[in-house]
Amino acid sequence: MKKVHLLVFKAFLRPFVVTFFIVMFVLLMLFLFKYIDDLIGKGFEWYVILELLMYASATNVAMALPLAILLSSIMTFGSLGENYELVAIKSAGISLQRAMMPLIITVSMLSVGAFLFSDYMLPVANLKMGSLLYDVRNQKAAFLINEGVFNNSIPGYSIRVKKKDPDQTLHDVLIYERNTTSGNVNELMAKEGQMFITDDNQLLVLKLKNGKRYEESPGSTGSYNPRQRLMRTYFKETEQRFDLSGFKMKRTDEELFKSNYAMLNLRQLNFYRDSFQLKADSNLRSTYKDLTMLNRTYRTDSLNPKGSVKLLKKYKRVEDMIPRERALQSIQTAKDQIRSVRDILNRKQLFIVDNDVRMRGFLIELNRKFTLAFSCLVLFFIGAPLGAIIRKGGLGLPVVMSVLFFLLYHIISTIGEKSVKEGTMSPFIGMWIAIFVLSPLGIFLTYKATADSVLFDLDYYKRWFRRIISRKKE
Repeated sequence: MKKVHLLVFKAFLRPFVVTFFIVMFVLLMLFLFKYIDDLIGKGFEWYVILELLMYASATNVAMALPLAILLSSIMTFGSLGENYELVAIKSAGISLQRAMMPLIITVSMLSVGAFLFSDYMLPVANLKMGSLLYDVRNQKAAFLINEGVFNNSIPGYSIRVKKKDPDQTLHDVLIYERNTTSGNVNELMAKEGQMFITDDNQLLVLKLKNGKRYEESPGSTGSYNPRQRLMRTYFKETEQRFDLSGFKMKRTDEELFKSNYAMLNLRQLNFYRDSFQLKADSNLRSTYKDLTMLNRTYRTDSLNPKGSVKLLKKYKRVEDMIPRERALQSIQTAKDQIRSVRDILNRKQLFIVDNDVRMRGFLIELNRKFTLAFSCLVLFFIGAPLGAIIRKGGLGLPVVMSVLFFLLYHIISTIGEKSVKEGTMSPFIGMWIAIFVLSPLGIFLTYKATADSVLFDLDYYKRWFRRIISRKKE
């Protein structure tokens, strides 16, 4: 038994590691394609992009781990069946369940590890990636001067260079300076210049030679005053300084993102859920209190409860009970009371809707931490018997089957989560519906694999159709 268990474990370990890193690589490429426009051309240091990829890798574990378990389990038992090793194991009196036992223990340990990872490490990774990605997307594009193109990166300036040498020598420089307060447009032209950045990367310095400067200034009564002045200045050498501090990446305080659902662990999610439940209960009590006070404000002492019953028997309508001289006043009072009640209920309803949305968000993340662990087990019990049935190893048919079943799981879970967010399904059912749907399928496939089923044997179905056709001919 130890040799059989060791054989099965070694057959599973290698494809699991390989497929896990392949899936992680594919998901990282998808992440880069999604945010490529926010990363290119902003002058980030290499370690900033590497840090972002590291946090993105941690957040991709929730999708990569179940898929890797499903694919590797299909490949493992498909390869054992293809090489008749599974037949030899069964002929030795070892059932499929006993042969799967080391992998069941391994996947169970991976499931526990996935739960601990989602509870302790994943919220931190989501927090780090969320704050860093926010700063990356809000970072200004790097300051670049290209030949023949106006650069408007620096606020208030437009810079164009006709030609730029490799040694940062500029030719035919044109600089427009826009003064937003006075509406002036100043223009500077130079035959050549030299560009460099200070050691602290805070200033861009242009040393310009052989040029002229035009300055417009309005008169005392406005820009259409006949006394508007135009000043022209010639220079042999001048220096222009531009502030580059706005192009330096600024990190946002991570405390601003800590209340997001995906950045909380299980204890914090329970705490926030209880807090919002208390707010909902307090809102109901305050609504009852406000309506009670409103009722006392508009209550009249002209009728007591006992007298009201007697008057209702005497009059057919309530408005007949009110004296004519007080009818208009009573109707206006009733309208005011209805309007006040409606305003109170609308205001409380807005709070209830917002609070319910927040509560569903916390419950989604709370259930997600458990569904990740259980999805690893469910997909393993689908993949292992499926591989034993199809008896094909390698990266051909196992990859196709694993992708199909994982897409089925992912689509069902996505639809369930969306239904929970919309409020059409309870959080527990919506987040666990994929597990509930696929668990019977895993049980069915395990039973078929134990009974040596020919569920996916094409030759069996061909023979079956041939027998039917031959019977019809007879």
